[in-house]
Amino acid sequence: MQALFLIGILAFSYAMVISKRMPALVRSFRYQSFFLFLLALSAAIKEGNPQVYIVAGLLFLLKVIAIPILLLRIVKKIKTGDNLGLFINSQLSLIIALVFTYFAWIFATVLAPQGVPAQHIILMVAFTVAFSGLLLMMFRMKALAQIIGLLVMENGIFLFALSVSGGMPFFVEIAVFFDVFVSVIILGVFVYRINKLFTHIDVNKLSRLKG
Repeated sequence: MQALFLIGILAFSYAMVISKRMPALVRSFRYQSFFLFLLALSAAIKEGNPQVYIVAGLLFLLKVIAIPILLLRIVKKIKTGDNLGLFINSQLSLIIALVFTYFAWIFATVLAPQGVPAQHIILMVAFTVAFSGLLLMMFRMKALAQIIGLLVMENGIFLFALSVSGGMPFFVEIAVFFDVFVSVIILGVFVYRINKLFTHIDVNKLSRLKG
């Protein structure tokens, strides 16, 4: 079952990399977060740790429900669903992501303990997810896409923490979730204000304002 959840997380990383429209990107992020929630829930059931249950619940409430709803409302309000704005096309983005997955597999082989193939795979997926987020931040022109890239990177970090000694300390997890949620709200407000002032959220055009 864990393997199925990891395949879902990895598949939606690739789906985000090739997305050309904002609603599709948000939906892929929601589905990836849902599979991450299922993985955390299975870990909580296996360990019987109530703290992991709480973290899994927060993951579901924030990243599967609250944040996607907030982002889709912003997309609808500023009418930016047509195009993400691509510095490199979807096909090349996917090739880059697949190449990095190969290197992540090699790197995970070095880090993972010998004789623990499950942790090897989790580390490989975690590195790939984090890189996919970085790819979105670097090669998408729309500010909202870059916000999602930041959230995807955090998903990768969360998955990495989940694979190492059962995860980060409980209060650190809670603080990270709170910071992520508040950051998305603040960034969403900034994006809305930028769009209202400049009629677009294309960061490539905004960079021309530098003196």
